[in-house]
Amino acid sequence: MSSSRTDTLIDVTMPQMGVSVAEGTIVEWRVEVGDRVSADQTVCDISTDKIDTEVPSPAAGVITEILVPVGETVPVGTVLARMGGAEGTRPVANGNGASHDAAVAEPAAAQAVNGERFAGGRRGRYSPVVQRIAAEHDIDLSQVAGTGRDGRVRKQDVLAFLEQGNGRGSAEAAPEPPLHIESPYRPDPVAPSPRAPASAPAAASASAPAAAASASAPAAALGGGGELSRMRRQIGEHMKRSLDTAATCTTWIEVDMSRVERERKQIGVTALAFVARACIAALREYPALNAWLEGERYTRHEEVNLGIAVSLGEDGLIVPVVHRAHELSEEGLAARIRDLARRARSRELIPDEVNGGTFTITNPGQYGSIMATPIINQPQVAILDVEAVVKRPVVVTDAAGNDMIAIRPMTILGLSWDHRALDGALSAQFLAAVKRHLEGS
Repeated sequence: MSSSRTDTLIDVTMPQMGVSVAEGTIVEWRVEVGDRVSADQTVCDISTDKIDTEVPSPAAGVITEILVPVGETVPVGTVLARMGGAEGTRPVANGNGASHDAAVAEPAAAQAVNGERFAGGRRGRYSPVVQRIAAEHDIDLSQVAGTGRDGRVRKQDVLAFLEQGNGRGSAEAAPEPPLHIESPYRPDPVAPSPRAPASAPAAASASAPAAAASASAPAAALGGGGELSRMRRQIGEHMKRSLDTAATCTTWIEVDMSRVERERKQIGVTALAFVARACIAALREYPALNAWLEGERYTRHEEVNLGIAVSLGEDGLIVPVVHRAHELSEEGLAARIRDLARRARSRELIPDEVNGGTFTITNPGQYGSIMATPIINQPQVAILDVEAVVKRPVVVTDAAGNDMIAIRPMTILGLSWDHRALDGALSAQFLAAVKRHLEGS
């Protein structure tokens, strides 16, 4: 089919997939020049250091150009391909300057991109995610049958290979690290994996000595030659940008976790789920903290989309989002957090699951730290830091007004907040509300 008209040019771009993700790699093209596609049809697979995902077509139309070949890594926002609108195709110039219809381009042209020929061949055969999983489980990728185009080995192939009992262990059988530690001196029965702890702080913490000795992470931020890795540089840029943007202040409060410890053990979840539920309740009371500040534009959100900082071990961290978290109970929150953390470590998150957060919780306390100053996840206006629950002596008052010394499981919650949008009194009131909901008073 030919057309003499020129349709609106539509760009297919590298999507943004969460904080600190600045670029992605083309793993596989699902289309060729001249292919007609429908809206939301997958046009290519991409891989980042945190997420493997599919890129959908932004509209119906015909692919007229493919600009980035398989295996090439490009920044977020880069135009990957162009397409003509749904009514026809965009005429493109051939090598002689004459115009012809992209829909009837020569087959060879469908394989030529930026002067290179590719058809899902050997170049870039293994994505970064596939190589990481293979390295972690001592898998010889030549033994894995690929189901991608031209036999490309995809992440799903490697995970299926693991499930069959190959490598060091099954992906399903690998123990999940806990999201909470009861005390820096008495870790939970299931020891956290040193490779992929489940949740991590967005800023440095003051760690207890015993926890530092038992749960210290590898110095993975350094790449070859002592230089920061690309992922660590991206995280650093995002954190520095937040500090340069927000007027950051931090307020702490001490909480007696006796009620939480009793109830969490009864239903078999971590303390983090109770903190999340209490935080949501407090955000309902003080909605000014469930907000974004973008330049001079301040937006309060009705829904609580709760971000949970998750460590990817040597690869940095990511903040998946529990959307509509206000609709969930402690059990529901625990299940969602556990699922997001697992899929974050397996690089199975989709872009929607790392976007749209309105408030963030970070949980360094699982490693025994007792106080930290988290950095705000822009454009949010506050972030809550959850520290270790530690049994220690405190002064309590009985019903008759008598003071006494008692042993209680205590924690410190830290709130970093943006003084451009909030004041100290409001931040302290919010923390007091979180404390009230946790203590049941």
